[in-house]
Amino acid sequence: MLKVVIADDEERICRLIEALVDWKALSMEVVGTAHNGLEACEIVKKVCPDILITDIRMPGCSGLELIEQVKQSAKQLEIIIISGYAHFEYAQQAIKFGVGDYLLKPISKAELTATLEKLRERICQRQASEQDRQEMKRRAELDVRRMREELLENLFLQKDTELSAQILRETYGMQVQKGCFQAFCLKLDFGLQEPGEGSAAVLMEKAREVLERSLKEKCESFLLGVRDFWCLGILNYEKSRQEAVRRMLKDCLGQIEMQKNLFSSVTFSMSLGGAVTQPEELAVSMKEAAELMQERIVKGTGRVLEHKKEPSALKNSSVMERYLREITQAVELTSVEKADAAVALLEEEVRRTREVRGCEIIELVFSAADIFSAHVQMQERSQRLEAFRRRCGQCRNMEELFSCLADFLREQISELRQKRENDAVRPIRNAKEYIQNHYSEPITLEEVSSAVGLSTAYFSTLFKKTEGGGFAKYLIQVRMEQAKSLLRETNAPVAEICRRVGYNDLKHFTHTFEKTVGVKPATYRKLYG
Repeated sequence: MLKVVIADDEERICRLIEALVDWKALSMEVVGTAHNGLEACEIVKKVCPDILITDIRMPGCSGLELIEQVKQSAKQLEIIIISGYAHFEYAQQAIKFGVGDYLLKPISKAELTATLEKLRERICQRQASEQDRQEMKRRAELDVRRMREELLENLFLQKDTELSAQILRETYGMQVQKGCFQAFCLKLDFGLQEPGEGSAAVLMEKAREVLERSLKEKCESFLLGVRDFWCLGILNYEKSRQEAVRRMLKDCLGQIEMQKNLFSSVTFSMSLGGAVTQPEELAVSMKEAAELMQERIVKGTGRVLEHKKEPSALKNSSVMERYLREITQAVELTSVEKADAAVALLEEEVRRTREVRGCEIIELVFSAADIFSAHVQMQERSQRLEAFRRRCGQCRNMEELFSCLADFLREQISELRQKRENDAVRPIRNAKEYIQNHYSEPITLEEVSSAVGLSTAYFSTLFKKTEGGGFAKYLIQVRMEQAKSLLRETNAPVAEICRRVGYNDLKHFTHTFEKTVGVKPATYRKLYG
């Protein structure tokens, strides 16, 4: 509803204007009336109306003075002045002050309504234009933010990215100056627990707020972007402030770490790439920051990680050859115990290696998963390995990392074992179905094994292993069960039942029935028929 204030020194004129108009139909409401200019000025300041209807002449403060005063603080206020013919020169002067329209006394209902409708349309158009302008501004800000985050992600992923001081200024809105450029990473880890829905986004947004607040105070220029469990940033500052910036980032990490008290078992870590003098070198700084973040596996979380170490002797060890032999056996035997032993072998070698780096351990674990997945001929291999790597990315130390690998191997070996069991059971299930459909015929072992696509010898062995008894024994059981049903439920002669369950020799059928059931067919019918 648009708000309207009416000002006239004659109370009856105020009441008349209120009574003339169907304010609700115009989506308007009268929020105040005044009988002099000073009172009207106070009401306008208090209620901030959209429209002011005022007489041109009033005691204390004339309509012209009122218009001049309220327009200084409320430039968008629409004003309708009421004037008599004798004072029309005042109305002309008021129009110069930005008055939207005027009415001549006596006021008519139709003219007042039409004037209000015109002003309402003008206000709505202005509000729509302002909303469009704000929306365009918001979209422009979002576009810049997306571009900045894309730049940071490209640097993080080591994608070719053209950078210069001019590009940073003109494309990404960074106020570049001579000095140092430096990349840094902030990482959130949940360990082996699954993060609650939305909790990571909440924590990372809080982390961004802490960083932005501190960086605005103490850093000349910076860009920040959130990517999943990472907050990536590049800084630009005077060389003399390098140590001050380092302390500021360390303090930020301390503030961010306090946020983890809201969630159990989460940790934050920060890594700093080397300071460089040219924007073109920021990719090198970001690469170093990303690699240093992996050092939390060795050094622990909740700290600022700096300064790369030299490679250790881990890469030159023969541990992967021994792992390959162990995991090959684990796959062949579908043995979870053997898989656990292979993981223990890797962990023992890592712990024995001096000055081992976090990135070397992660590379070792990823290689172990790759080798294993190739051996088991894993379905959807790429997707499963990617999910495994993401899971590893949440690990905070070596114990969690090797536990994650062990869980991955166990899960896949269990699936492999189930698949092999299913592969073995399927032909037996098909064979049993074939027997159920053909028991009345003179079927043989060779016929059934051929029907399920296996050699006679292998099928015989597999059937015995799966069912605990041979093919002939199972066929007799099926035939005898059918014979029992026919004896109980029909009046067919025993000789006919003998034929219907696959026997041509009545004497042989009777002997087999008695041996299996314990009584002759005729006796069974008397007892249960």
